[in-house]
Amino acid sequence: MAVKQLRSIYQLKITLQGSKPPIWRRVLVPGSIKLDDFHELIQVVMGWQDYHLHQFICDNVLYGVLNEDFDDFGMELKDETKYKLSQLLTVEKSFLKYEYDFGDGWEHKITLEKILPFDANVHLPQCIKGKRACPPEDCGGIWGYEELLEALSDKKHPEHESMLEWLGGDFDPEYLDLDEINEQLS
Repeated sequence: MAVKQLRSIYQLKITLQGSKPPIWRRVLVPGSIKLDDFHELIQVVMGWQDYHLHQFICDNVLYGVLNEDFDDFGMELKDETKYKLSQLLTVEKSFLKYEYDFGDGWEHKITLEKILPFDANVHLPQCIKGKRACPPEDCGGIWGYEELLEALSDKKHPEHESMLEWLGGDFDPEYLDLDEINEQLS
């Protein structure tokens, strides 16, 4: 008799480390999502543009895109296309890290909040909650983002106009549109 593989829905919280107040998203995904697809989901829900390299870190093991130029600094890099999220996160409250843009150093903590029974009526994946806009690409990491927000909030700041020009207009750090995110996910 064959054993039927249990399917489940993972409720995850993705938090951009170092952001104050916190920038985060709560998502529902199939536990069986492969890491490369999960990377694409993170890019959409956080608002990144996938311009840079990334990696997942779980239990001191790196998962990412294999290439000949990878300098592992003594750590093994496993092919993210061969692993499912459910292989890394097996119990509630377990977590992994997701690093994006090694130059700016955006670090995300991904926590498995709940393992829910599979429900065919639940549209997956979906972003169910979140706070604050994602920082713009290439703004210099969390410190550069803080400096950007400081310049934008003060019209007398010497870099106010140049930052507005660099952004291509206004930027609202509180803006988050779940409908827009979910439309991109579908």
